[in-house]
Amino acid sequence: RLAMMAIIGMFFQDGLTGSAWGDWANYTDSPLRAFESELGVQAPVGFWDPVGFTADGDVQNFARRRQTELKHGRIAMLATMGYITPEVAGKFPGYLSPSAGLKFQDIPNGLAALSKVPSGGWAQMALYAAYCEVSQDQSPGTPAAAGDFGWKVLTSAEPQEKTKKLAAEIANGRLAMMAIIGMFFQDGLTGSAWGDWANYTDSPLRAFESELGVQAPVGF
Repeated sequence: RLAMMAIIGMFFQDGLTGSAWGDWANYTDSPLRAFESELGVQAPVGFWDPVGFTADGDVQNFARRRQTELKHGRIAMLATMGYITPEVAGKFPGYLSPSAGLKFQDIPNGLAALSKVPSGGWAQMALYAAYCEVSQDQSPGTPAAAGDFGWKVLTSAEPQEKTKKLAAEIANGRLAMMAIIGMFFQDGLTGSAWGDWANYTDSPLRAFESELGVQAPVGF
């Protein structure tokens, strides 16, 4: 398995640089060079675009995708904390919907909450999301297009420190997007974001868990 990944990497590097051990710096014709100094280009991967979205070197398309990445990362960070916080800190006291007699404590964590929150609650969330989207001009070149909505609590006046924090936001957003998808997947299979895989006894994958090649940390 490792060799299959290794030989593909060698072919790719050889094709780009002229040698399987070629220096990436020799591949000067790449349109990806246009984005190597952007935020989010971080070790150990560097500028990573396996699908080739930026292969055309279009700066406007890159800016649009970066704007989308920032939004999705921020939503994913909030969603991830939304999964974790009620488990650790508990839930609000009182009623979520007094008219329906529904308390915050009555709302389960995770995907099970989808069927419990009243439609009015979902409408409020949708309206707030719409307000965030339209309350500021997010056209290309504006501060909001770059993710700056004027909320300065966690920023820094020192340029180097600010750049470090902005890069950390992108990295944390990427991690959160992976995390929330993992939580959704595990919740859907086991009934809880922290569910034990052993509870998912209906999986046909169980038939192969004792085969050769089933190795930690991935398992089957």
